[in-house]
Amino acid sequence: MRDIFTIKAVTWPRLARTVVLSGLLVASPVLAGMPQDGAPVVAAPTLEAPKLVEFVEATYPAQAEHERLEATVVLRLTLDERGAVTATEVMQSAGHGFDEAARDAVLRFRFEPAKRNGVPVPSRIAYSYEFRLRPPETPATEPMQAAETERGATSSSQAVEPGSATGATEQTASTQGAADGEPIEVTVEGESEVERMRNSAEAVRVIEMQQVQREAADLGQVLARTEGIGVRRVGGLGSRARFSLAGFTDEQIRFFIDGVPLELAGYGPEFANVPVNLVQRMEVYQGVVPARFGADALGGAVQFITTEKLGGTKAAASYEFGSFNTHRLTLSGSHLNEASGLYARASAFFDSTPNNYRVDVEVPDEQGRLVSQTLPRFHDAYRAGGGSVEAGFTGLPWAHRLLLRAFASTTAKELQHGATMDTPYGDVDSASASAGATLRYEKTHDSGLTTDAVGGYVFRRSTFTDVGTCAYDWTGRCVQQLPQPGEIESRAVERNVRQHTGFARINLGWSPSIAHAFRLAIAPTWVGRSGEDEALRERGEIDPLTGDRSIFSLVAGLEYQRDALDGRLENIAFLKDYLQRSRADLLLPSNVFEPADQDIHHLGVGDSLRFRITDVLLAKAAYEWATRLPRPDELFGDGILYGENLRLRPERSHNLNVELAASLPSMPSGTFRGNVLGFARLVDDFIQPIGHLGYYTYQNVIEARSLGVTGALGWTSPGEWLSLDGNATFQDFRNTSTEGPFAEFEGQRLPNRPNLLANGSARFQWAKVLSPRDELSLSWHTRYIHSFFRAWERLGQGSQKQTVPAQLLHSLALTYATRISRVAVSWTVDVQNLTDADAYDFLGVQRPGRAVAAKVVAEL
Repeated sequence: MRDIFTIKAVTWPRLARTVVLSGLLVASPVLAGMPQDGAPVVAAPTLEAPKLVEFVEATYPAQAEHERLEATVVLRLTLDERGAVTATEVMQSAGHGFDEAARDAVLRFRFEPAKRNGVPVPSRIAYSYEFRLRPPETPATEPMQAAETERGATSSSQAVEPGSATGATEQTASTQGAADGEPIEVTVEGESEVERMRNSAEAVRVIEMQQVQREAADLGQVLARTEGIGVRRVGGLGSRARFSLAGFTDEQIRFFIDGVPLELAGYGPEFANVPVNLVQRMEVYQGVVPARFGADALGGAVQFITTEKLGGTKAAASYEFGSFNTHRLTLSGSHLNEASGLYARASAFFDSTPNNYRVDVEVPDEQGRLVSQTLPRFHDAYRAGGGSVEAGFTGLPWAHRLLLRAFASTTAKELQHGATMDTPYGDVDSASASAGATLRYEKTHDSGLTTDAVGGYVFRRSTFTDVGTCAYDWTGRCVQQLPQPGEIESRAVERNVRQHTGFARINLGWSPSIAHAFRLAIAPTWVGRSGEDEALRERGEIDPLTGDRSIFSLVAGLEYQRDALDGRLENIAFLKDYLQRSRADLLLPSNVFEPADQDIHHLGVGDSLRFRITDVLLAKAAYEWATRLPRPDELFGDGILYGENLRLRPERSHNLNVELAASLPSMPSGTFRGNVLGFARLVDDFIQPIGHLGYYTYQNVIEARSLGVTGALGWTSPGEWLSLDGNATFQDFRNTSTEGPFAEFEGQRLPNRPNLLANGSARFQWAKVLSPRDELSLSWHTRYIHSFFRAWERLGQGSQKQTVPAQLLHSLALTYATRISRVAVSWTVDVQNLTDADAYDFLGVQRPGRAVAAKVVAEL
């Protein structure tokens, strides 16, 4: 349940340019303990209104002053938990330059923040800025007084001085109106959306991006700092990222952007390549995925939110330049016409790097002996770009949101080697391009009904080319002419794969009372595939890509939420239904196609429970019997390095979480927070990629179970000048198969998965360094990865076992941020892998060493 309080903005006249802050504070009837529709009585939290402590006088528009015009501009201000004005919206325009003058002034105001139970929280308030001129003076007016009048610069004893307005604790109806004689009321969220999610029954971690957007870090690096999460990459920027959550990896975790699956949102299939500066916050759901996503995730989901704040006119740009000639550019802009509800937004991004960082390799000398050398990667370049345009209506009676979005993107990536660094490639390339459109509709109806729906179409084209005629060594030299084209296999490959996808996500909600809620989610998806391998055709061979292939999936879910015990208990029970029908033509060894159709139907159940033990201590428990349907790339291959397996079965898992979280109120010694979570995952028909000659196919190979625990602690000093955070994850993921190809490894840990991860961070910040509106911060991050086996631990003897050594990596970022008029600007210098330590990830592939990047961000 959201806690709210209301502020009424009241206006007193001032004969010059002046402003009036809020006057009246009232809690909502529910929070004040008043029963509503038979709901349980809930005790009211202690809520305090923001207070103005630093006033900036606006410049009276010259033309308006000359024409002796007066006006009142009604604004809605968004304040952060420090009391800084982060956004303004004009609720009632005055024109003639008054709007711009008022907005420019209030962006430089400083408030004592709103507080809930003594803890600073973000808030929104209505604010009336009045521009008034003294009436023309009589002839008896003193000369000096007349001069003051002409400039419109006199004052009045009725003016409210900065910092003098406070929130009243009693209700009154006699306050003076701000613009039209009536009080203006706005809702101030005592509990933000982030806090609401953290305090809900859902097993979710919320990562806010305001500070991260200033750093030269990608989403993979940001996610890797969270407990329970591991992110490993096969190289540098643009390389394949392997995400793990409580032991589960890759397709077992689903990614979304504003409720749309990542692969259908126009940013490409790799989550780490989504531009950081377009994401406002991230939500990580561990093991138990809410039904509203319409997802068949096995071990969790991650959602990137980009459309939470739609108001006003905004523009932002970021540019990053770093080591290895890395360039990253992001642009975005949006405008909302408050009167008509018309909204438009556009965004674009561009990334480029040769990824020529140095790696430790072995190169044959003149006698053919292998000699260790440190050489730059020479065929690993990455380039990506794209953009989107969105338009529609928001905030209207007939639609909370009705938005049409069109997008397109393209990527190109050179391949330096296969899954390991044993053999370098010099002429293997991949690329993809996608385009599509989505339509979103949101509406809150009468009687507690809500509709949230999004649907769309996406076209994707992927290419993979391996037609080189040379074998290369790590110096980039052609050391041998191949007998026929193709570096990976002993044949040339020139694939083109086209995919058409149509999808919808429909969520219907009904809340008959404050204590009960029902939600229904329906998510159909249709995928059609076609393609060809030009190299096969040239050789006169039958091409398996030419067979007809399609998948129809339907995931539906029904949730029931119950709040009880005066809001201390929240329970969400749900039922899911999974249906998949795949249609494909399979090429037999006899060079004849035969149908390989497959129908899958499963049910799933789950429950999430939250109990507030005290005001600061929260307990959660969640369970789901989950199913994950095979993805198109797993069934049909990706057209690059993964082949088809049309007989793949879905994965199923019992997922359990138990969590205890504490968030202490502000004390003289600072603010403390912490949580600990235990998890268990029991998996059937575990899908694993199995390699052969540089290519892979997905197969159902083992049964497995994962047990683990994560924990996090944090402290923020009084005055918020220092924040310390740390977390650790231990996970034990073991093979439990008693039959099949991996039965001999029963009881052993799954290979190539670290079982111990830890992160630490410290952030120092100083305000008012050079001006009242600036801040200097120094952020340090460290990450520890314990040594792990690349293969089954039973294989090999002693030092001959294949292992990835333990790693301790550090990064340091120095940021200066300031506000120049209406523009917020930040400059950051970020050093990754500060000590230039050896860094390894998936199958021992070496990551970049020390890298330095500079980033500038400007926001209007």
